[in-house]
Order: sequence, then structure tokens, then C-alpha cells
Amino acid sequence: MSDTSGWGPQPGPYGWHPNPWGPPPPPPPKPGVIPLAPLGVDHVLGGTFATMRRYAKPLFGTAGAAYALLAAVMTAALLLAYAATRDHFHALYEPGATFSWEHGRPLLLAFGAVWATGLLASLAVNSFIQAACAATLHEAVLGRPAPFRAVWRRAWSRTPAVTGVTLLLALILLLPLAAFTLLFVSFFVTVLTDSTAPFGLVFLLFLLVLPLAAWLYVLFAFAPAAAVLESAGPLTALRRSARLVRGAWWRTFGISLLAGVIVAIVSLAFRLPLQFAAPQPPEVTPDTDTSELLFDQLRSQFGLYALLGLVGTLLTQLLATLFLPLVTALLYIDRRIRKEGLAHTLTAATQQPAPPSAHR
Repeated sequence: MSDTSGWGPQPGPYGWHPNPWGPPPPPPPKPGVIPLAPLGVDHVLGGTFATMRRYAKPLFGTAGAAYALLAAVMTAALLLAYAATRDHFHALYEPGATFSWEHGRPLLLAFGAVWATGLLASLAVNSFIQAACAATLHEAVLGRPAPFRAVWRRAWSRTPAVTGVTLLLALILLLPLAAFTLLFVSFFVTVLTDSTAPFGLVFLLFLLVLPLAAWLYVLFAFAPAAAVLESAGPLTALRRSARLVRGAWWRTFGISLLAGVIVAIVSLAFRLPLQFAAPQPPEVTPDTDTSELLFDQLRSQFGLYALLGLVGTLLTQLLATLFLPLVTALLYIDRRIRKEGLAHTLTAATQQPAPPSAHR
């Protein structure tokens, strides 16, 4: 895959301005999935769908392999936790057993370690997929091939930087997240004590903090793309994102929100038919045999309907995981074109021969 060092900050403005005293200018070049000019909403969304269609192998291949690796890690962690606490597990769940910390503490520690492993592994996998989206888009914009191996190698090398961006952004959003958590805690306190004062105060705080969280999230939305396409470190990527979003916050927010709505509509379009086709729960009567009831419930949970639901959930999750980072990365490129004249650099790059790695 080609070096991304040429995607660093570029001097000078850029735009496609018609000449009022002469013939209309030629259309901007379009070597890949987008024209090399300031992008409209149709170009951003169309370029995203075109990238997913033309570069399905590197995108869906890397994402599928990453999720398969995540599933293997979680399965191994669960098996190890069960093997280490098997005796304690059976001691708690054998007939007539009562809870005791002698057996409960090892179970909590073991499966708490599984939860922490899953959290860290999910963070790494999601960061890797974001890096793979940006690495694939780098070649898609130039109209070059993006081999699976090259995308994997480039994404893997930038995964630590994207992970650092994600962790820093989580720290920045810690106050809004704390307010959101406090809102739920106060809701349960309100339900248990029949007092509305704590919930009302926290809800007001949440309404005040929510716009701040949205503003910060959009302000640093371009940081993962900058970490990959400019080979920037986490702090540098966050600063780059803030500079690029400045002056276009509402546009970035609106198009990102539209992309989220598209993903939600696609998800609902698949889930609603399954909801109507869901099997009816077995009818329970005083004479119903318990084993027969459990068998019917298992059959409904693990039958064809459950398989279709699982496949649909995985596909919609995969779509959201790829679609949203691609939209954000294209918005990043659009801002670079508008503010820094990146289109000139991209046009020059298309006139150079592709590196040997792009043909493998």
C-alpha cells in the first residue's frame, strides 16, 4: 500500500470556481470513488457505498477476520475461566446449595477477568476495523487496488494510534458518561424511594451535559482518520480533527447523523419482519410437562428463526461498523480538500505508478 505521508497538512486553499469570463471548467477528475473536489452529501454517501461495493474483500474480509479472532479470544477466556472455577461453579449450583463467598469470590474474579478481557479485545478490534476502513479508502479515492494483505498490514500498524485516540476521547467524554450513569442510578433511587428530587436534578444536569458531549464527539470525529492517513499520534490526531472540524461542525454533525439514521433504517428493515415472524411461545397449562415446555423453548430459541436473527444481527452490526467510519473518513477528506488543497496532491498521486504492494 502506498505511503500516506503525502496526506499531511497541505498549504493553500483549493476549490473549483467557474470562470465567469470563459467556458465552464472541465469536471474535476474522478479516479476512484469520489471526484477530487469539494464533496456534497451525495458524493459522501455515494462514495461510501461505492467503496463498500468495490472493495468488499478488504473491508468485509478484515472486519470478519477481526470479529472471528475476537470470538475465539472470548471463547478461550470463558473456557479457561470455567476450567479454573469448575468446582466452585458446581458447588454453588448443585441441588440444595446456598451462596457462600468461599465459592462465589473465585467465580466473580474469574468472570470479571473475562469481562475485562472482552472489553480490551473489543477496543482493539474496533480500532483495527476503523484503521482498515481508512487504509482501504486511501486506495479507493485514488482508484487503486487494495489487497487484503496490504490493508491488514497497514491497519495493524496504525491500530495502536487509533486505540490511543479512542481512549483519549473516552477520557474527554468521561464527564458526560458519568452524568449518563448518574441519571440511571438516580432513576432507580427514585423508583425505590418514591422521591423525584434526585432524578429531576440529575435529569437537568444530563440535559446540560448532553450538548457538550455531542460537541466534543463531533469535534474529534476525524481523529481516527488522521491517525491512519497522516500517520499521526493520538494527541496530534485529536488536534488535527479539531482544526478541520472548526467552521464545519454542523455540517459534520448533520451528515454523520444522517449516516446513523441510514444504518438504523437498514437494521429495522431486517428486524421488523423477523419480529412478525417470531414463533409463538408455547402455551402453558397446569398439565404441561416441564421437560416438554423446556424443549419447546429451546427449539424456538435455537431453530431457524434464531439462526436468521443471529445472521441478521451480525450483518447489520458489520454494516454499521464499516459504514460509519467510511462516512467520517470521507468527511475528513472533504475538509482537507476545502481547507488545504488536498485535491491537488491526490491528482498528482493518481499520475504516479502504484507501488508494488498495491498489485499483490
